[in-house]
Amino acid sequence: MVVLPYTVAFLLLSCLQTVKIANSQSFLGINYGQVADNLPPPSSNAKLLQSTSIQKVRLYGSDPAIIKALANTGIGIVIGTANGDIPGLASDSNFTKSWINKNVLPFYPASNIILITVGNEVMTSNDQNLMNKLLPAMQNVQNALNDASLGGKIKVSTVHSMGVLKQSEPPSSGSFDPSYGDLMKGLLEFNSANGSPFAINTYPYFAYRSDTRPEILAFCLFQPNAGRMDGNTKIKYMNMFDAQVDAVYSALNSMGFKNVEIVVAETGWPFKGDDNDVGPSIENAKAYNGNLIAHLRSMVGTPLMPGKSVDTYLFALYDEDLKPGPGSERSPGIFKTDLTMVYDVGLSTSNQTQSPAASPQSSPTTTNTTNSTTTTTTTTSTTTSNNNSSTSTSTSTGTGTSTSTGTGTNTVTINISSSSDINKVYLIKIFNLGLLYGFTRLSLICLFFYYLQT
Repeated sequence: MVVLPYTVAFLLLSCLQTVKIANSQSFLGINYGQVADNLPPPSSNAKLLQSTSIQKVRLYGSDPAIIKALANTGIGIVIGTANGDIPGLASDSNFTKSWINKNVLPFYPASNIILITVGNEVMTSNDQNLMNKLLPAMQNVQNALNDASLGGKIKVSTVHSMGVLKQSEPPSSGSFDPSYGDLMKGLLEFNSANGSPFAINTYPYFAYRSDTRPEILAFCLFQPNAGRMDGNTKIKYMNMFDAQVDAVYSALNSMGFKNVEIVVAETGWPFKGDDNDVGPSIENAKAYNGNLIAHLRSMVGTPLMPGKSVDTYLFALYDEDLKPGPGSERSPGIFKTDLTMVYDVGLSTSNQTQSPAASPQSSPTTTNTTNSTTTTTTTTSTTTSNNNSSTSTSTSTGTGTSTSTGTGTNTVTINISSSSDINKVYLIKIFNLGLLYGFTRLSLICLFFYYLQT
C-alpha cells in the first residue's frame, strides 16, 4: 500500500500524456515555396499559419523576412541551403560558419528553427561532385551549430526523392539503390549519430500519373479500394502513402538504421494542370490532402510504424506562378495568395470539421503523356519540385503491379476516408477524455481507501 500514491500518480500522468499526444498536431507542416511574384507579405503569412493547425513550415532557402515574421509564433521552421552552396559548405568551414551566423543566429530562438536541410534531392541529381560533397557539407553545418552551442537544438539533414529506392514494392522489400553505396551509408550514419531525420519527398500523385486506372486513383486518394497485399508480411495496404513510407522504413531497416526518424518533406496533389496533365483537379487535390490530414490526425500510423504519425509537410502553402515545367507544377497551393482557401481540408483552427472528400476524378486523358519510365519495381517521374529549379525524381510504390486480396491471411487494413477518419479523430478524443475521467475516479477511490487504512 505504500507505493499506491505513486502508482496512482503514474496512471494519471500516463493518461494525460495519451490525451496530449492525441490532441497534438505537431506532425503537420507545410512547404512555403517562393518561385512566384505575387506572394503575400511575410507578416500576413505568419498570421495565416497561426490561424491553422499547421505547426511547422519548410522554406527552401532562408529568407530573413519570413524567418523574422515567424518569431514568437512557436511554429517550427525548416530552412535550407541551396544545392549550389554545397561545395562551399563542404570545403570551407569559415563559409559554413558565416552561413550560420547570417541565417540562424540573428533569429534563434525567437524564431523556432528546428532543422536545416542541406540541399534538395542531391542524391538523384546525377551530379557526382555534388553527391560526394553532400556529407562533408552536412558535417560542417553540424560543426558550426555545435560551435554555437546549438548542436542539440537544431538538426541537420538533407532531402531525398523516392528515386533513392531501388525497390519499393512490396513495402517490406524496400531497399536503397546499391549504386549509392557508401554515400548513402555515410548519410544514414550521420542521421543516426546526430538524431536527425531521414527526409524524403513522397508523391502518390506520380504513381497515378503513371497508371491511370480508377483503382489506382482510389488507392492514392485514401478512398475505398481493394487494397494491395504485401506477400511477405501478409499486410494489406489500403493507401499509397502508407506503402511508400513503409518502403522507406524497410530500406532503412535493411541497412541497420530503423531507428532513424522518417520525415515526409513534401507530399501533395495539384488542383489544376495542362490539358495533358493526368489527375489534377480540385476534387482530387481536396481528397488527397484532406484524407491525408485526417489519416495523420487519427494517429493510426502505418502498418510497419503503428500508433504514431510521421512529420509530414504538405505541398504547398501557395501556388508558384514562376515555376517552370507543366501547369501542375505551378498549382499545388492549398491557399490563394489573397489568403483564402483554394479548397477546405479542415486546417482552420476555427473549424476542424472537414467536409467528406469527393470521389476520385479521373482525367479524361487515358494515355499517359508524361515522361515516366516504369520498371518492375519502381516508376520514375521527372518534375521540378523545389525552389532551386533543380530536377527532382520521384518514385512511386508499386504502380502497375498486380495486387492480391488473398483469403485466410491476417491483414492490417487501414481504410481511410475523410468522413470516417474525422469521426475516428473525435472518437479517439472522446475515448481519451473518458479514460482520463475513469482513471481520475479510480485514483480518488484508491486514495480514499489508502488514507482510510492509514
